[in-house]
Amino acid sequence: MRFGYGTNGFDNHRLDDALAILADLGYDGVAITLDHHHLDPYSFPDVSRIARRLGDLGLSCVVETGARYLLDPWRKHQPTLFDSDRRIDLLRRACAMAADLGATAVSFWSGSPPDLEDPWDRLTHACAEVLEAADRYRVPLGFEPEPGMFIDTIDGYLALRDRLGAPDLFGLTLDIGHCRCLEPAPVAECVRRALPYLVNVQIDDMRRGVHEHLEFGEGEIEFAPVLAALRDFPGLVAVELPRHSHAAVDVARRSLAFLRKAESMARSLHEACDLLRTEPRKIATLFPAAARTWGEESRQQLIAALPRDAAARELPDLYRYGDAGEKLAVLRALEAIDGDEGVPLVLDALRTNDTRLIESAMGGYAAAHLPADAWRQGVLKCVFCGIPLARVAGLGQRTDPELVRMLADYARERTAAGREVAADVMEVVHAHL
Repeated sequence: MRFGYGTNGFDNHRLDDALAILADLGYDGVAITLDHHHLDPYSFPDVSRIARRLGDLGLSCVVETGARYLLDPWRKHQPTLFDSDRRIDLLRRACAMAADLGATAVSFWSGSPPDLEDPWDRLTHACAEVLEAADRYRVPLGFEPEPGMFIDTIDGYLALRDRLGAPDLFGLTLDIGHCRCLEPAPVAECVRRALPYLVNVQIDDMRRGVHEHLEFGEGEIEFAPVLAALRDFPGLVAVELPRHSHAAVDVARRSLAFLRKAESMARSLHEACDLLRTEPRKIATLFPAAARTWGEESRQQLIAALPRDAAARELPDLYRYGDAGEKLAVLRALEAIDGDEGVPLVLDALRTNDTRLIESAMGGYAAAHLPADAWRQGVLKCVFCGIPLARVAGLGQRTDPELVRMLADYARERTAAGREVAADVMEVVHAHL
């Protein structure tokens, strides 16, 4: 695995000094943020000299464009792709500079939610213009979902990519911390989902619901499963700690030591997965110890390694004898089963009051295999437990008149009792009346 470090965490260093330090520490590359003090794209910097410097130091690079006040000294991250061609011009310059640097990607984001009649249309047209520059210079773009911005999730990126016609150069920048902050799925699962589109990875620790880039070990992320999921990613995995320039050298040193240790644990997890492909019954001993050894999210990776026929045989016992975390991992992995063997597990989970189990039970497997009556009751259980209906897999395809009637009856009873009815319930009812 190739680790890098972002120059936005070395704001108090000259760029040449930062590059030399990172090379001496053992980093493989650098994520260069174009800024007034590091490769200012508006002051005609000697990019070819920096390219030679990178080559001499054995560092690869990506280009980042998230400088806070580069375009407007009064407003952070302004203007955006929604309200000015100046952002497009910056990204065109970034593509040209990236080509001269030999960078593997140019990373950018949408900007804050705008007050426009059709923000999707504006963003799509702006990204299409940036893609023209990317195509001219043959530089992949890495679009980054960013908390607080118009596109903040992997789903948002995929929707934008589809609107653009799924161009090859429109890749994904994934910040591992953002996955923990916003995405509903486990972080390692987000990585596996994003992997086909990845051109750039930023890595940091973070807590659920709080957009604050933390040093490793200060947040909630389990990194062995994450790095195991990134095993086949050929690009840079660059540390993103933009508020740590005051202690840049020490933080960079600690970060690389942490990542190397996590990488060793990830290799151990991969060895366990390889073992399960040939000796699937070993999961009976590996699975209960997985959380202590590699972190809770490793459980799904172990299950994913099982051959399909072995998964159908082993998952019921893993669920039956597992704790809540183990049951959760099994439910999330049920799509590995082709037949109906997992239905009793789903029904068992729906009898609990654990919202995590209920939500996971109503995933893709339930949408494909649960009988109609049981599936409708599962939807109602989600409503009763306050689980957003958007998290019920297959809702649009499986909603039928009987479910609409049940939801309408529920809404009438709540209204008659003077209680609120969730908006998503009424959306389903009104959409099918």
